[in-house]
Amino acid sequence: MRLRKPDFSEWFRKEKWSVLLLVFAAAVFLIAQTMLSGETGSTEKGEEYAEYETGTVTEIISDTTWQDETADNAWRGEQTLVMEVTSGQYKGDSLLVNNYIGPLYGVPLEKGDSASIIINTYSNKEVKATVYEYNRIEPLIGILLVFFAITILVGGKTGLRSFIALTVTVLCLFRLLIPALLKGAPTLPAVFLTCLYIAIVSFTILGGVHRKTVCAMLGTAAGTAIAMIFGMIAQSFARVDGLRIADVEPLLQLRQTGIPVGLKGLLSAGILIASLGAVMDVAMSLSSSLEEVHSANGQLTVRELFRSGMNIGRDMVGTMTNTLILAFIGSSFTLILYLFSLGLPANELFTSAYVSVEAISSIASSIGMILAIPLTALISASLLSGKH
Repeated sequence: MRLRKPDFSEWFRKEKWSVLLLVFAAAVFLIAQTMLSGETGSTEKGEEYAEYETGTVTEIISDTTWQDETADNAWRGEQTLVMEVTSGQYKGDSLLVNNYIGPLYGVPLEKGDSASIIINTYSNKEVKATVYEYNRIEPLIGILLVFFAITILVGGKTGLRSFIALTVTVLCLFRLLIPALLKGAPTLPAVFLTCLYIAIVSFTILGGVHRKTVCAMLGTAAGTAIAMIFGMIAQSFARVDGLRIADVEPLLQLRQTGIPVGLKGLLSAGILIASLGAVMDVAMSLSSSLEEVHSANGQLTVRELFRSGMNIGRDMVGTMTNTLILAFIGSSFTLILYLFSLGLPANELFTSAYVSVEAISSIASSIGMILAIPLTALISASLLSGKH
């Protein structure tokens, strides 16, 4: 029995638009990255400078660490270590390193442990080193490999594609969006265009350029736009913006040093990024379901397909809304726990800028996801019932 060789020309004919779109997207990524390349600050070394390198503990000179019961048995104290530097200009040298440990920073190190260290070089050539943190690169790589293996084992080819799409998402955020914002790009347009780019490329990788993925792309664009618009309107009514977000102070100081990052749009930008995954999930699930409905009964009208889409979409509202609300609460759970422990009056608590920001973020994201359902249903019904 002769095995049939794969017909590349036939595959390319079917997936021509997918290939062309991915090639175009790759070109856009490379051009944008080239335009954004370059350091945001000076990297020249003065007479005195600090470097972050890695090292391995070879000897423990002293150890005064102890567990504090009042801090939930967290470690406190100090270690004096001998560490062999494994990177940078001092690679191969042994340095005396201090390791300061408290409940909120540092961990006790043992012989053979790897750690990130700060090496300060002074004008008189004196060198002092301090442990910055335990080196978590290898554990994180191991966790990532487990995630990759599970994704492939359960999802097969689709799992591999989803992992590739996730990689593209991470690259877009850290190689395009963040450098663009640090160079002064308008916050909301930059975030919105990045989200659209991520959605289009991800859907193309997952399902190619076909009617159901085009429906999902358009539904995602509509849903994220609505989340952004509602967030802007809500923050205007509540009189809060990105300057009231927790931990924004370092960025304000950064702006005062001359780095033109836009701060006021960060609230709506965060809403866009947070809602993107949920909106993509809803849009793809709904458009895929409607394609199956249309395949089973190709005689359904636009109105009948839309009604079916709404029936399917209503079942998604409850769980997806809970997902978004709980995600926002979970990300700030420690601060919420602290605020409630203060026993503040309800008026003081719920009118605070922090609570208002979190409420606007979670509600705007949920509204974008919810309204993506009828929009995706309408788009899918219109495109799937057409002849072309």
